[in-house]
Amino acid sequence: MFVDRVQIEVMAGNGGRGCLSFRREKYVPLGGPDGGDGGDGGSVILRSESGVDSLAPLSHRRQWRAQSGTSGGPANCHGRSAEDLVLLVPPGTIVIDQATGLVLKDLARPGEQIIAARGGAGGKGNQHFKTSTNRAPRETTPGGRGEVRSLTLELKVIADVGLVGKPNAGKSTLLSRLSRARPAIADYAFTTKSPMLGMVAVSPDRSFVLADLPGLIEGAHAGIGLGHEFLRHVERAGILVHVVEPAPMDGTDPLANYRTIREELARYDPKLGERPEILTVSKCELPEAEDVRRALAEETGREVLAISAATGAGLDRLVAAIAAALDRREALS
Repeated sequence: MFVDRVQIEVMAGNGGRGCLSFRREKYVPLGGPDGGDGGDGGSVILRSESGVDSLAPLSHRRQWRAQSGTSGGPANCHGRSAEDLVLLVPPGTIVIDQATGLVLKDLARPGEQIIAARGGAGGKGNQHFKTSTNRAPRETTPGGRGEVRSLTLELKVIADVGLVGKPNAGKSTLLSRLSRARPAIADYAFTTKSPMLGMVAVSPDRSFVLADLPGLIEGAHAGIGLGHEFLRHVERAGILVHVVEPAPMDGTDPLANYRTIREELARYDPKLGERPEILTVSKCELPEAEDVRRALAEETGREVLAISAATGAGLDRLVAAIAAALDRREALS
């Protein structure tokens, strides 16, 4: 199950209490205080990890609590500090504090981490309170309280290239032909309800990550349809491949559909409207495809590729165009 948004409460461990103790040993008068410090409480850490591709493991449990430190002991024995609780999340996870709405950390790359809740410090034993005028202190401190935080975790899929287009434009079939990914494919709209990733090989030593994203409809920028669920993920894709269906099942105009999606991207985030885009007309084996390709090229003044995931026509040219666009992007960065 793909889960890209969860709400959890993280609770760090409390510090252990300091010990009240005096040295008691035969033939050693006035042994003095020897109460040890308490151990530190465990922190809750969120760490992005390669191979983790969903927030599903965190969705089945509301609260995540680290262990508390143990109390100090006599003879200056330090209490045991608790181990940190490490929660693994996919790269691309954004950590948001529910109380303030602030983004605490964008765990964009594998290995990045954040201390979501810091454990309490261990308390001080009475040995710390000995002075020249107070030889037998009976003071200790309790351990510090661990932090408690309510968090929202949002996953924005990280992909080099994102497939955009209206529902049922052929994006899922295209992903399955270019990579080993096997998304669900059906002849009704909104087959894709969550992002699917696939690795596309350009050469033996080069590849890129391609994401099949849920289809867009008019009003998506305002949350209509899969709206924000789609647009949250498309933000991460460095290059967009716009797939235009030449003969939509709902009878709509392919060029109007293209304009609608471009407008929705720009209204959600103006930067998306400036993102590098490769234009394609899918299902080029259909008789309407060439007319749509020519009209789209005239309207945009750009090259439009004709492709077919069913027959394989134009796919090699598309992969080459994507690789060239990635090269240009890397050269500018």
